[in-house]
Amino acid sequence: MLKHLSIQNYALIDKVEIDFSDGLTIITGETGAGKSILLGALGLIAGNRADTQSLQDKTKKCIVEASFLIKDYSLKNFFAVQELDYENITNIRREINPEGKSRAFVNDTPVTLSQLKELTERLIDIHSQHQTLTLNGSEFQLSVIDIYAQHEELLTEYESKFKSFKLFEKTLNDLLLRESQAKKELDYFQFQFNELEEANLKACKQSEMEQELQTLNNSEEIKLNLSKTAFGLNGGEQNILSSLNEIKAILASFAKFKPEINELSSRLNSSYIELKDICNELESLEQDFIYNPTRIEELTAILDTIYRLQQKHQVKTIEELLNIKEELNNKLLDYSSLENDIEKTTKELDIVQKTLIALAKKISANRKKVIPKIEKDIASLLSSLSMPNAQLKIELIELELLGAKGLDKVNFLFSANRGGDFKDLNKVASGGELSRLMLSIKSLIAQLTALPTIIFDEIDTGVSGDVADKVGSIMNLMAKSMQVITITHLPQIASKGQNHLFVYKEDKQNKTFSNIKKLSEDGRVQEIAKMLSTGTPTASAIKNAEELLKN
Repeated sequence: MLKHLSIQNYALIDKVEIDFSDGLTIITGETGAGKSILLGALGLIAGNRADTQSLQDKTKKCIVEASFLIKDYSLKNFFAVQELDYENITNIRREINPEGKSRAFVNDTPVTLSQLKELTERLIDIHSQHQTLTLNGSEFQLSVIDIYAQHEELLTEYESKFKSFKLFEKTLNDLLLRESQAKKELDYFQFQFNELEEANLKACKQSEMEQELQTLNNSEEIKLNLSKTAFGLNGGEQNILSSLNEIKAILASFAKFKPEINELSSRLNSSYIELKDICNELESLEQDFIYNPTRIEELTAILDTIYRLQQKHQVKTIEELLNIKEELNNKLLDYSSLENDIEKTTKELDIVQKTLIALAKKISANRKKVIPKIEKDIASLLSSLSMPNAQLKIELIELELLGAKGLDKVNFLFSANRGGDFKDLNKVASGGELSRLMLSIKSLIAQLTALPTIIFDEIDTGVSGDVADKVGSIMNLMAKSMQVITITHLPQIASKGQNHLFVYKEDKQNKTFSNIKKLSEDGRVQEIAKMLSTGTPTASAIKNAEELLKN
């Protein structure tokens, strides 16, 4: 339950400290005094959006802090999962700085707004005036049935599986989109790969093939010149070696007369041997050059293919072409892998979908089972609120596609009069009727949840007199099992509370501020008497107020 609320620098509030008790707490005050500002501050604690417009003084930060007694609400596991320090009296703080940045803390540990909302949803239900409109919303209507059905574990399992289902569905759609895009390019990639594959490229040096082709193309001329050179050295009657041999013999005959001649003879002999060796190698080399038109044709075809592919892919080497081929092969493999992934994901999606459908049918069965009891309980409460012939009819419509909450869509239909047609709430229910219907629903589901605190902001709109008294009685009954805080303008309801807080305005330093105080018994009499009359309370109004408080 909410124990304490501290508000600093929020809207018309400079600084306010409020203590709350269990049971039914009433909040009253003149229109515009700032009652709804309290709800706005609590909304910040509940994780609502914040901005600098909330700041009373734009140069200071706004701080709203609430203390909750939580020892009876089995929240230790939640705190452990969220890695938060557990305290029986837990403090929640929200700060907004002048730049509009917001921070939230639970027991002085920083938390995200998502964590804050998860926690406060377990602690407090703020029913603002506009929330009565949510009666027409399918999501709210479905939640009412689910609370009655008490199948939270089943819903949690379904919601977890549904997240997996949507994830698989998204994955499959992404894969199918990629497949569709890949199909457009697949034929082109395959053609390019086949072209490179058929070229039978090998990681060899292109320059070597080019050199070989050039040599083959000139082989006959090379062979002819090599032969001619060898013949000049050692062919026919007049050749270099023959002449050199004669000169060598002449020098050898005179070598004994002078050492220098002997040296020249030796050098000439070495030259003769070297030239003879060159001649032998020329003759051998000449045999190696064979004109091969088949090989020329083969090399020409290979190089023509290489040149064409290099020009096409705008590269300069065989290695680069082989890299392109590898990339194309990977793309083709990816497409094959894509098909496998699609098949695998489709099977997984089908399995999850079948599980979901089975769970959804169980959930639907539970919902159908409790609908008659909800209709009966609501009719009984509405009857106690002076609507003896009012009835709520709940339609459960099966959806074709799985939704976040199952296979059901719900529609609340209402009839206020005996024999009247059932129609949508927004077409047949007045503001007072909607208020009583919402109170009835809140009263019933409060008994089925462990929610510690519920706050009503003028849920009594559109009712008065005896009906208002009965509305107050229902709130009082709710307050026996939970903390109920209600903002009201009706004296019949205000008199039902065990605690009474009064919101008022006061002027300080040329500024108007909202403040709040707890009323004494005499203060309550005076406040309720004001609500019963106009202007200064009359003696009869004071007496009526005293009677209301006694009752």
